[in-house]
Amino acid sequence: MSEQRQRKPKGIDPEYDHLREDGVDEERLESLLSEYTLRRDEHANAPGFVIRPDDIQEVLALLRDEAGFDHLSCITPQEYEDRYESILHLTKYGNRTHEVTLVVQLPKHDPVCQTAEPVFRTADWHEREAFDLVGIEYEGHPDPRRILLPETWQGHPLALDYDQEKPQVVKYTEHANPIQPDHHEAESDTMFLNIGPHHPATHGVLHLETVLDGETVVDVDPDIGYLHRCEEQMCQNGTYRHQIIPYADRWDYTANLPNEWAVARAIEDLADIEVPEYAQILRTMSVEFGRMLGHFLAVSTFALDVYGDFTAIFQYGMRDREVVQDILEDLTGQRMMFYFFRLGGVAWDLPEPREEWIEKCRDFLDELPSKVDEYHDLLTGNEIFQLRTINTGVLEPEVAKDYGCTGPVARGSGIDYDVRRDDPYGYYDELEWDVVTEDSCDNHARVLVRLREVEESAKIIEQCLDLLEDWPEDERTVQSNVPRTLKPDAGTETYRAVEIAKGELGVYVRSDGSNSPARFKIRSPCFHNLSALPEMANGEYVADLIASLGSLDIVLGSVDR
Repeated sequence: MSEQRQRKPKGIDPEYDHLREDGVDEERLESLLSEYTLRRDEHANAPGFVIRPDDIQEVLALLRDEAGFDHLSCITPQEYEDRYESILHLTKYGNRTHEVTLVVQLPKHDPVCQTAEPVFRTADWHEREAFDLVGIEYEGHPDPRRILLPETWQGHPLALDYDQEKPQVVKYTEHANPIQPDHHEAESDTMFLNIGPHHPATHGVLHLETVLDGETVVDVDPDIGYLHRCEEQMCQNGTYRHQIIPYADRWDYTANLPNEWAVARAIEDLADIEVPEYAQILRTMSVEFGRMLGHFLAVSTFALDVYGDFTAIFQYGMRDREVVQDILEDLTGQRMMFYFFRLGGVAWDLPEPREEWIEKCRDFLDELPSKVDEYHDLLTGNEIFQLRTINTGVLEPEVAKDYGCTGPVARGSGIDYDVRRDDPYGYYDELEWDVVTEDSCDNHARVLVRLREVEESAKIIEQCLDLLEDWPEDERTVQSNVPRTLKPDAGTETYRAVEIAKGELGVYVRSDGSNSPARFKIRSPCFHNLSALPEMANGEYVADLIASLGSLDIVLGSVDR
């Protein structure tokens, strides 16, 4: 790094204060980054700046402290024929439409980049994944291990020279005993405890390496990757038109309809595809039913986590979830892997007879307020539940932002951030609804947010049903005219996000001019939210660790992808 550069002072420079409030003025932003910018880069969603690999921390601190870019949403690693790239997607919790992209180009022979972890803690897991799958190394990273694949894995699966046909032999560490006997170290009073990966409280194949002092958690390290299925690579092998959206249903499979919109939004942005207004209403209504599916399951399984309640709360949650699944089965033809979205719209209109299906939806919505009251009576008003959740798993707002947390996890910490409102898509900006937040930052707050969001989803669905019912029959266009084969211009790239039940689900796509993406990156909200677990659990009891994990509502299919 050049020693001739004059360091900018810490704090907010009044010259650039407007970047926090008035939107991203590209000329002023270019001025702010002028001494670090090598050249500009074209991205469909945000201004892009190519910077040096050893300037990462200075540029990120500058954008965060002086321009208000406090949300490192995603880091996308990729390899070209002549270089590697590490792309940092930044936005603001206070204004989602303010976006900037930093592009770090690295040589083929030595892809080493400065770590972003000291500025944004969320970069820890992102950079480990970038090394694991693509092969980029991050200098100064505090824990540069693989994160999804075994430590002894040979090669990087998303590298261009990776041999897909060669059998992979994963070796055990030489002379190591994989079944270590219990032992005691005289100088230590702590105990190491493995929780999972096959344990009901981990909600999937998650391994928690936990260090205890008595019953108090001293440290916890989430070990993921047991369910890694190469989803990004499979999407890169699929065609834009039909073969990518179905994969999205496999990520967060508990509330998967909104996942389809993340893929559709990114590709439609890439290929400049318009969606008819009527189809936007159908999309908005269907994903809100999908959000309910996720929240009912999250609340009911959480009751199992904190006080083993199977017969009441869990069964109530399954009862209501089944009704929603019946509604969506009538609409989409499927109960789980829906595949209702198509590029440019949806698969088809409401089932016939329309009036009967709409009436079925209204009956469910009419009964919903009394059902939500039952959840509050049985769950949030339960004394045992309150003792287990109030003031446990505390996640302060600034810590949540540092880890890139979104969705009910962030809103339970008082962060007023929702992609549906803050970066409007579909029909959300035409409807009356509220973003739900709670300020207590604990496990209890996250449950309250989900229950209140079910009520907000009901408001949205009710308004959509009114619109669909009155829509003129000859204007019910469910899809725009999309070419059978899509080949976006080579070099076009975009990053788009939607709000799913777990938080911000983002997709980065780069085109090489063919009918399949050259790069497809998935930004999972579960991945970010889980990375914050140590902040919530350290210093608390083991039982509180289980409650904190349950309050995150993670799905390992979304974490590992």
